[in-house]
Amino acid sequence: MKDIDIRLLEVFNAIHRTRSVTAAAEALGLGQPAVSVALAKLRRRFNDPLFVRTSSGMEPTPYGASLSQPVETVLDALAEVLSLRNEFDPATAERTFRVCMTDISQLVLLPLLWEKIRVVAPRIRVEVFPLTPDLPRMLERGGADLALGFIPQLDAGFYQQLLFMQSFVCIVGRAHPRITDSLSLAQFEHEGHAVITSSGAAPSLIDKAVLRQGIRRRVALDIPSFIGAAFVAEHTDLVVTIPTRLGTFLADHGRFRTFPVPFPLPPYGVKQHWHERFHHDKANIWLRRLVAELLADSTDSALPGPFAYSRT
Repeated sequence: MKDIDIRLLEVFNAIHRTRSVTAAAEALGLGQPAVSVALAKLRRRFNDPLFVRTSSGMEPTPYGASLSQPVETVLDALAEVLSLRNEFDPATAERTFRVCMTDISQLVLLPLLWEKIRVVAPRIRVEVFPLTPDLPRMLERGGADLALGFIPQLDAGFYQQLLFMQSFVCIVGRAHPRITDSLSLAQFEHEGHAVITSSGAAPSLIDKAVLRQGIRRRVALDIPSFIGAAFVAEHTDLVVTIPTRLGTFLADHGRFRTFPVPFPLPPYGVKQHWHERFHHDKANIWLRRLVAELLADSTDSALPGPFAYSRT
């Protein structure tokens, strides 16, 4: 039926229901001549009279009767499709959002997001996943709605939005025997360090800067996450270089001291990423706006507003 106008099926259905060309025209809001023309087209298309005049009205032929149910099914299905709206009401929606994020985001950012969601969208469920090499495929297939963090491998081919710029600080335990009021480069090079091996792309920025500037760093402990390394520092005399927002959080919640990194380290952008398939999805849009409003750095006038995004 690729070559048939859906309006002809509506005429067929109306005549079948009313058994009258005149009544069908009234039901469809058309003139009787228009319905007669449509019926003629239907007869040519199906090579059958479809309806014939009888003493009780326009009665279907056997072939016309066999078409009645399929035509009605098609029209009902079309009506259902057209009634669907790409809308999202957070107050009533029952949906699971899947968000990929680093361990730092889980500690620093996730509580803010969840506190807001549970108030404005009480039936929403959130599943959190780590950043893995399969992340691009997860976003493409819908296995994840968003990815949050410093994820350079998603800078090409995905939509992205800058949330805030992140820098680094050094932390030590409050009881560190040698580092108390400040941290010099000489102390940085003398002390042992815990370094992060698999927590997103940010650790590589530190490694590259240390190597490029010829800084000596005595690595005593390799650990997979920033959070694990930070709490190791609390109870040892190791130095850990971590993102500033995590350092601020830990300084308020643990026995730590934070210091500026004693050599230049480039900042990096924390972004949210999503796939083109879900760019116009109203639920995804709502989640992205919520994340942007909660996490975007409103104090930095150089950053774009909470609804600015780009595709690369």
